[in-house]
Amino acid sequence: MRSEIKPIYWRNNAIYVLDQRLLPYKIKYLRLKTAREVAKAIKDMAIRGAPAIGIAGAMGLALTAYHSRAKTVEQLLAELKRSYETLRNTRPTAVNLFWALERVMKIAETRCSVDELRRLILDEALKIMEEDLEANRKIGFNGSKLIDDGDGILTHCNAGALATAGYGTALGIIRAAFEEGKKITVYACETRPRLQGAKLTAWELMRDGIPVKLITDNMAAFLMQRGLINKVIVGADRILAKTGHVINKIGTLSHAIAAKYYNIPFLVAAPTSTVDFKSTPDEVVIEERDEKEVLYIDGKKIAPRGVRALNPAFDITPPDLVSYIITEKGIYRPEELRELSLTT
Repeated sequence: MRSEIKPIYWRNNAIYVLDQRLLPYKIKYLRLKTAREVAKAIKDMAIRGAPAIGIAGAMGLALTAYHSRAKTVEQLLAELKRSYETLRNTRPTAVNLFWALERVMKIAETRCSVDELRRLILDEALKIMEEDLEANRKIGFNGSKLIDDGDGILTHCNAGALATAGYGTALGIIRAAFEEGKKITVYACETRPRLQGAKLTAWELMRDGIPVKLITDNMAAFLMQRGLINKVIVGADRILAKTGHVINKIGTLSHAIAAKYYNIPFLVAAPTSTVDFKSTPDEVVIEERDEKEVLYIDGKKIAPRGVRALNPAFDITPPDLVSYIITEKGIYRPEELRELSLTT
């Protein structure tokens, strides 16, 4: 196995983010020194993936605290609230961002000196990152029990190290199974329109020597029909505890429907920070992104002049299409997530 991928880290009073827009052609880190710069990196998709966005948001607040010249706690809190609003308005669907921001702002309520509060906020942001990495490894361990030797595994978008603090959720399970010596083949959907599967997932798996074949999104059902796929494993941007619905990259629903038809287990991997214990499907805002992402690939237009496009970034998969949800706390059926809220 190669050295671990570090999508985000803190060093010398700044955070460094691996610019995913340049992969797989170039490895470059962005040095971000303000919450506004972090917000731009999230909005522009330099960093993506629900857990990674949450970590970046927490670190954005830590940057505000660290570089603040506030003389009083009240002044520091006012600065943090402004950064909080900037960061939370970047992307509306993935719940990890809001969870991480709220967690850091809760720490900001601690009664202490300005200097002590700065330290506590940075410590909390770093703790969120460390906890995510540990959660990913536990997800991998838990989920690998569901993988059989010889499995062909379909995955969609990128739920790997790049989308988290490292190791990954869906790819964490695949990595764990591979490390256990199981012979597996991964079929990675290219994932239009941003091609995260082609550019990110395939890159990660090849780095680790895990057998992978890239397919277009519309090939998946045919491969299931031919018996090449034994499991489907995806990540999630939000999972609703009340109903068991899974919100993930657009195209996930299509794969879930096909997997149900061909009686193939459909597995969702995510940390508990992705579980939303309050919302219902109707309350979730599905991000609508710029239609240019559909009309262009790497700056080259692929459609006729004047044609319009739709570009919802996520879809909603109902619980009856989901076999298991794998978290760091264990493996659950969708209807069992209500129990998780009692232990989280």
